[in-house]
Amino acid sequence: MKIDSSLSAVVTGGASGLGLASAQALLAAGVKVAIFDINEENGQKVADDIGALFCKVDITSEESVLAGFEKARAAHGQERVLVHCAVVSKGGKTVSKDKETGGFKRFSTEDYAFSAQGVLVASYRVASIAALGMAGLDPLEDGERGAIILTSSAAAQDGQVGQIAYGSLKAGVNGLVLPMARDLMDLGVRVNSIMPGIFATPPMLRFKDMNPAMWDSLNQSVPFPRRLGKPEEFASLVMELARNSYFNAQTIRLDGAIRMPPR
Repeated sequence: MKIDSSLSAVVTGGASGLGLASAQALLAAGVKVAIFDINEENGQKVADDIGALFCKVDITSEESVLAGFEKARAAHGQERVLVHCAVVSKGGKTVSKDKETGGFKRFSTEDYAFSAQGVLVASYRVASIAALGMAGLDPLEDGERGAIILTSSAAAQDGQVGQIAYGSLKAGVNGLVLPMARDLMDLGVRVNSIMPGIFATPPMLRFKDMNPAMWDSLNQSVPFPRRLGKPEEFASLVMELARNSYFNAQTIRLDGAIRMPPR
């Protein structure tokens, strides 16, 4: 797919971190970009700063996501590229010590279901809504109509202690990729996912000042290069997955060769 000003894109979680870097890379190529984010104040400021359209969206709400797509399409037309980075999840061990009672407690079904809504269901929601819109576009070269790029995680394969929800549900995101790509193959819509390792996003950057020793340890835990990933490196892969039409049904690790230990 030729990435230029004739295209529009939607980037969820586009106000910070990996989503922001992806939005900036697409904008730099001339693409019209709408960013979906829950934080209205910061999201609007970021959108104004980079030249994107801001849409306040809660990815766990069907109504909110549909309204976001409606606003984006009214301004930019039907998107040909979707980059889904937004996530909502809770952490906790399957069974852990209960400090209050001295006994044990389990990660509740409610907390798991909440995380499922924010990781797996949200990924299906935004991808399927985008695909439905893409299906009506005129085909480009090779009959291509669009590209969907989901964000999984290295935790999908290396889930750590306390990541029962996040790890298993990000594995579910990878599980969406092949059947969805096959569902959409006759429509010319490609589907891929990226599994980032440890990246220098705002949550991780807090450790730099709060706990320099932990920050150094995180950097040294990556085999090579010995540092956290840069959001623009994630964005570079996003651009290649959008550009290269032979990438389809792939789940790709981007992690500096790290393999997460149990803890």
